[in-house]
Amino acid sequence: MKKAILYINQFFGQIGGEDKADFEPEIREGKVGPALEFAKSLEAEITHTIICGDNFMGSHTEEAIDRILKMLEDKEFDIFLAGPAFQAGRYGVACGTICKAVKERFHVPVVTSINVENPGAEMFKKEMYILKGGNIASKMRTDVKAMVQLSNKILNGEEIGSSEEEGYFARGIRRQTWLSDGTPASVRMVDMLVKKLNGETFQTELPIPKLDRVPIAPAVKDLKKAKIALVNTGGIVPVDNPDRIQSASATRWGRYSIEGTERLEGGVYKTIHAGFDPAAADADPNVITPVDALRKLEDEGVYGSLHPYFYSTVGTGTTQAEAMRMAQEMIPYLQEDNVDAVIMVST
Repeated sequence: MKKAILYINQFFGQIGGEDKADFEPEIREGKVGPALEFAKSLEAEITHTIICGDNFMGSHTEEAIDRILKMLEDKEFDIFLAGPAFQAGRYGVACGTICKAVKERFHVPVVTSINVENPGAEMFKKEMYILKGGNIASKMRTDVKAMVQLSNKILNGEEIGSSEEEGYFARGIRRQTWLSDGTPASVRMVDMLVKKLNGETFQTELPIPKLDRVPIAPAVKDLKKAKIALVNTGGIVPVDNPDRIQSASATRWGRYSIEGTERLEGGVYKTIHAGFDPAAADADPNVITPVDALRKLEDEGVYGSLHPYFYSTVGTGTTQAEAMRMAQEMIPYLQEDNVDAVIMVST
């Protein structure tokens, strides 16, 4: 029977939550966590499960990859699986990172599943098969089923259909195919043109990807005269969270005065972000929103002045559309105070 190896993070590896996100890579014989669900219908035996903390993979990427690849050197496997990662950003990037490394080193097929809003999807979709996964862990069975269906096709040497047919992110690969009905291209073209002219729905045979290009902002002309603003996605808010910003998948943001404030104090401010251990940020909110460091630089004359408010929301799980909307709502406040530059602090 063919063999497979699965990569999962510390949470699904049953190690722990954010407090164990620095868990170092470990390989275990047999099936752990989601591997049990895969085993129900995967036409390969999952012989080992690799577990690695999301923070460790993100902060020690080269070391994590090197250690995992060494763990795999004496293992036999026909396919490598990772996830599903849902909308968890660090986990999605970790799955893409290790899949790419395994594919390049061992030349075996790799499959993972990542939600469309997860940055890992955009980063790695051209490198491998990434199924379009759900946004939360309750979609586990559905996502595993999709991964298994595609993986079984790969294991059995079956032809892999288009991204629309199989449910993976388009990889930019174009293939010539023969249509079963034999309709000539000229006829198909005219049919699409007529539908377009009549305002009817039609499907192009040559989709052109839409690239969201953000122009690079011009350099600050004179930093010593510049007014700087702080925006963060780390969820730093007054302790009562007056704007009721959600801890994940945020649709709200807040604007909080720091006029005359030298630093943010724990107990007055906290983080409501659900994507990392809050202990350090609760004890010292300046690690996320560095008012103290910027005040010092302001006193030293490194830049002109600090905008009297900071802006806050939560990045984990927040969709691109919501992030764009919130940014558009913040911009008028920044323009009104003639802000020259924004420091965007993420986690």
